[in-house]
Amino acid sequence: MLSAERGARANTLDAYARDLEDAREHVKGALGHAGAEAIEAYVASLNARQLAPATVRRRISALKQFYRFLIGENVRADDPTSRLDPPRRARALPKTLSVEEIERLVDAAESPRDRALIELLYGAGLRVSELVSLPLRAAPRPGQDHMIIEGKGGKERLVALGRPALAALEAHLAARAAALPKSEAQRERAARWLFPSASAADGKLTRRRVAQVLEAAAGKAGIDPARVSPHVLRHAFATHLVEGGADLRTVQTLLGHADIATTQIYTHVAQDRLRTLVETKHPLARKRKP
Repeated sequence: MLSAERGARANTLDAYARDLEDAREHVKGALGHAGAEAIEAYVASLNARQLAPATVRRRISALKQFYRFLIGENVRADDPTSRLDPPRRARALPKTLSVEEIERLVDAAESPRDRALIELLYGAGLRVSELVSLPLRAAPRPGQDHMIIEGKGGKERLVALGRPALAALEAHLAARAAALPKSEAQRERAARWLFPSASAADGKLTRRRVAQVLEAAAGKAGIDPARVSPHVLRHAFATHLVEGGADLRTVQTLLGHADIATTQIYTHVAQDRLRTLVETKHPLARKRKP
């Protein structure tokens, strides 16, 4: 159902499978027939294992959706998760980098490919899964300043590209042939991807390899590699847009968020900017003694 009706990607399907398998091992029986007491005992064990609240929330969500599906299919009539309350979500602010740090990171890229990877993660706010899954046909044609990408749930969206990202892509495409495998069979698999890999089984760059590229660039740029990841660059993209005056609806569209509530995490940026503006520009604020 997740695959056929919701268009969930392989990573999402794997995550649901792992979560439900963990529950099945604890229940020690058919998960579809487990009672409320067994499910509640399992959730209590998650807390006893001191798992992160986000992990507990995700596993409870997987169980709730699983039993909702069974009820919808008339496999069972009751919901054993009805009394479960997931841990309250803490309001964690997104980790980000400054504009100056992003510039250093881009300058530290070791190849045209690496520079293009960084430019698309930051300059277009792509998810790393979207980045590595870009087919060659997604590359903008001469005169185009955008790309059409396939995001979560198979939904397409238009991604605008700035001049630095376009220039980086052009340089990468000019050097891309050198990254293609020598073997004809492997070359055929890799040739369809914008970022091919000579070693990956499916011919496309892996998310792990992208993380390694960022780690190397961070070290060269004098930035703690622990502060840099593909998602941090996506956060930086959104944060810098809001700091520049972009409205949340626009940022929502550019990020491909289905719900504006997901984008609202960036409102703290706008609030901080407005507070700083008042404190530095208002005449009475400027006269106030420190």
